[in-house]
Amino acid sequence: MGMWQIDTDTLAGSRFVVSPLAETVSALNALERGRPDHPGERAWLDAHLPAYRARQAADPVAARLVPAGLGGGWSADFLTPTPTGEGAPTFEEELAPVRATTPERARADLTVALGGPLPSLLDRDDLARRAADVLHWVWLHTVLPDWPRRRRIIEADIVARTGQLSHGGWAAALGGLCPGMRWLGGSRLRINAHDYPPKQLSGVRLLFVPVTQRSGWASWDDAAERYALVYPCSGTLADADRARVPDSLSRLLGPGRASVLVLLSNPKSTTQLTALTGQALGSVGRHLKILLDAGLADRRRAGRSVLYFRTEAGDVLVGARRGG
Repeated sequence: MGMWQIDTDTLAGSRFVVSPLAETVSALNALERGRPDHPGERAWLDAHLPAYRARQAADPVAARLVPAGLGGGWSADFLTPTPTGEGAPTFEEELAPVRATTPERARADLTVALGGPLPSLLDRDDLARRAADVLHWVWLHTVLPDWPRRRRIIEADIVARTGQLSHGGWAAALGGLCPGMRWLGGSRLRINAHDYPPKQLSGVRLLFVPVTQRSGWASWDDAAERYALVYPCSGTLADADRARVPDSLSRLLGPGRASVLVLLSNPKSTTQLTALTGQALGSVGRHLKILLDAGLADRRRAGRSVLYFRTEAGDVLVGARRGG
């Protein structure tokens, strides 16, 4: 299996970070796949897939390059550079290493991803530029218009993960990041079920990078001593769609307050609730105060965050309204 042996100092210094490029690569994966994983993604694909397919049809090299680089069991490394974990880089800053990839490295990475020789169409020197152009198009047309909401969802996931870390340790925070990933204890993190040699992570920078779509991957830059795990965050673009509010509950509490109560089936911060409901922070805060005063919700501190959750009375009310 693929396993990372992570020493104590590396684990203690690890960080959760936001990456516009990782979000864009994840969106590109979804566009290339063309099949929705959840209802929220279906609406997004309906809005953007026709234009993406038209763009790729007009560029046969890009149309072959993207599935070759991302569509197999192993991605071409130059397409998924490891974030630096420093500051708050813009998309263009993160894209620069992709665009600057040498022709030799781009061809070598694609050869590894394909597991064999390059087709003649991809045996060329402009692969990095064409890949960067595709990523820039995906960012500009499909991610940037919705980036503020996506970023709120990503940041809410980071708050929740750090809360899990405070209460349940690394097993709770990392165990469900990606399918097949599991914290084994003894500083061992199983990345996947592949039979790769284990990696020793000592004295390196380890980053965890949430994205809103259902894809994930590992990347590393041995020269810069940086490793990253990109994972689908718990608050996806579909979460607001999945939290259906019964009409009867909405009439009883009001639609805004009812949607907050329904979402509290699992502990959430005000940041998560703001992202998932689309309501203003002040409105969410007022709804929470009323729910707390009514005994329908409670709260607890998780590190520096406060998480809200339904009480037994809140569960009964939601269940009764759904049953009616």
